[in-house]
Amino acid sequence: MDFSIFQQYGPALLKGFANTILCWALGTVLGMALGLVIALIQRYAPRPVRWIVQAYIEIIRGTPFLVQLFVLYYGGPLIGLRLDALPAGLLGLTIYGSPYFAEIFRSGFRAVPHGQIEAARAIGMTEMTIVRRILLPLGLVSALPALINFSIILTKETVILSIITVPELMYQVNRMSTETFRYLEANLVLALFFWVLVETISRVGRRLETRITKHLIERT
Repeated sequence: MDFSIFQQYGPALLKGFANTILCWALGTVLGMALGLVIALIQRYAPRPVRWIVQAYIEIIRGTPFLVQLFVLYYGGPLIGLRLDALPAGLLGLTIYGSPYFAEIFRSGFRAVPHGQIEAARAIGMTEMTIVRRILLPLGLVSALPALINFSIILTKETVILSIITVPELMYQVNRMSTETFRYLEANLVLALFFWVLVETISRVGRRLETRITKHLIERT
């Protein structure tokens, strides 16, 4: 194996890794925010609205991310939606992740004891206050491991963005492989970068889970 090629392609790989982190972070945060909105709609909206939202969830979960990305990037101009590769990739990750995050939040909300919600209503709390002070804090504890797990899954979905020329890590690795024919070295460094990213997310997630759980125990 010839690792000297990394002297030439190292800056491009680091830039691609930075773009991967950017796409993952923004896609995860926006997808999680949209998923939370969807979960609340499923809980509080009228039935016809819930049906529409459920149809959206089933369509997105039932189709591959690659197909969704192609439709968004290449089919968007047909309806006046013209996006550059990076914004299209971020929007694609947001849309793809939101139904999964919504189902995770919904599961977390269902884990909150109904008695606590009824008690809050009995003392005159508004639904918004119940969501903010009971549903979200307690539901988040139950949902956090699944949220972290799906966030890790999204890191690996970022490689698909290279198909629409988003200059993330996979795009840079493919370019290096094509120009040098050193496929083994290129894929080894790809695996290493993703291992570092996933391990970091896992460790941060575990610490966050421990701190949130400890905080709630102290409050009770």
